[in-house]
Amino acid sequence: MNIVILGSGNAATHFGHEFQKIGHQIVQIYSKTKANADALAFALHCPAIDRLAELDLNADLYFIAVTDQAIIPVVEAIPKDVQGIVVHCSGATDISVLAKFQNYGVIYPPQSLSKNKTIDFSTIPFCIEGNTDDNSTALLKLIQVSAPKTILCNSKQRLAIHLASVMVNNFPNILYQMAYELLEENQLSFDLIKPIILETAEKVQNDIPITVQTGPAIRADEVTQQKHLKFISNKPDLQQIYQLLSHQITKRK
Repeated sequence: MNIVILGSGNAATHFGHEFQKIGHQIVQIYSKTKANADALAFALHCPAIDRLAELDLNADLYFIAVTDQAIIPVVEAIPKDVQGIVVHCSGATDISVLAKFQNYGVIYPPQSLSKNKTIDFSTIPFCIEGNTDDNSTALLKLIQVSAPKTILCNSKQRLAIHLASVMVNNFPNILYQMAYELLEENQLSFDLIKPIILETAEKVQNDIPITVQTGPAIRADEVTQQKHLKFISNKPDLQQIYQLLSHQITKRK
């Protein structure tokens, strides 16, 4: 399969290398910043462009890997009569933004991607959607070579997965940061709580989260909760988060 990648960031980099590894040909890299396009194109041994007017119109797949806000402008600039399948990889963007094309779909990885961190595609349950059964099947076959856990899902289901991913990835991370700051203020190392972070993550690999819930809220330990709230009385935002999350735990007892 001949593939054009539109984007040069984290997703573009990982997908470009993976597509190439499993035998596909990357024929072009597009980025509005030529230096970025050149860098990824050099790594993938293909031409780079910074103007969509120079887009190769004979590819089998056009893989849009840009920010959600940039998807529509990129889509608008691609000729509608391209015959290859045009896909984006966003979790929160409906497939309908691609409706001007004859063949289109979505390849969404519910995973945080960073250029400097190796990703094992085989562990990721990619979410696939196509505008036709044939396109869904083609995209499924493309990704399943690397990611056998890949599933078909519609845009509503994909949005639910994206939201759930934010809840378990982005939200805990800011709590980690708040915990880091709390410990630092008290001359303590964040290393002290790294074992409990890992322990919690390991538990939910095999159990429903609420069944392994621990802490003062699930025990209805009001005395300890009030001690905590008093300790952070100078942090109203943290107090509010503590109370909201404690309430969510208590109501599921």
